[in-house]
Amino acid sequence: MLSFFKKYKWFLLIVIVLSAIILTLFYSALKPKKMLPIYNPSMVNPELVDSTVQYISKYHSIADFSFTNQNGEIITQKEYEGKIYVADFFFTTCGSICPKMTTNLVEVQKAFINNPKVMLLSHTVFPETDSVAVLKEYAKKNGVIDGKWNLVTGDKKQIYAMARKSYLAVKLGKPEELYDMVHTENFVLVDSKRRVRGFYDGTKKEDIERLIEDINFLCTQ
Repeated sequence: MLSFFKKYKWFLLIVIVLSAIILTLFYSALKPKKMLPIYNPSMVNPELVDSTVQYISKYHSIADFSFTNQNGEIITQKEYEGKIYVADFFFTTCGSICPKMTTNLVEVQKAFINNPKVMLLSHTVFPETDSVAVLKEYAKKNGVIDGKWNLVTGDKKQIYAMARKSYLAVKLGKPEELYDMVHTENFVLVDSKRRVRGFYDGTKKEDIERLIEDINFLCTQ
């Protein structure tokens, strides 16, 4: 038996190598390719979507916007044109989920600090108290990098419209208060064509890891 293996060792070695290559090719061909859905309002929890757009089942994209950031600069969709970005909604005095969400967004910022294709955009749901000066202080405290991450304030009606008609991510507040919003833990991933590609729990480490992975995936598309 030993002499047989010695006699045909090169043949057997070639067969083993070829078998490994063939198995690898089969695995690559059969392995499902990663895909990210393109979200439309009809696919999302109705509690997070304005009733006027809940019926939309295709071609949804983020609307034009204009807000003021932590440096007093006007930020519009032009700053995010062709960018992949993460959007969320918060307020600076929130003591529940916001600190954890901000900490996790800092991690996302670190992961893409040298990638100009990736940005962050945080909207306050309390613009009446979160002024430019307040946002600036919050930005300094939490290591927000100018040009990479905008904390924005502005007209509450527009913030409301963006939250529930574009990003599909914020619940209603008290029904007796017009444009009242309850921010959620949602991080929203938007691609370079202004389409919603994912929702992530901004308080959970595993969701942040998945978010970073999905951003990397979009960067290769």
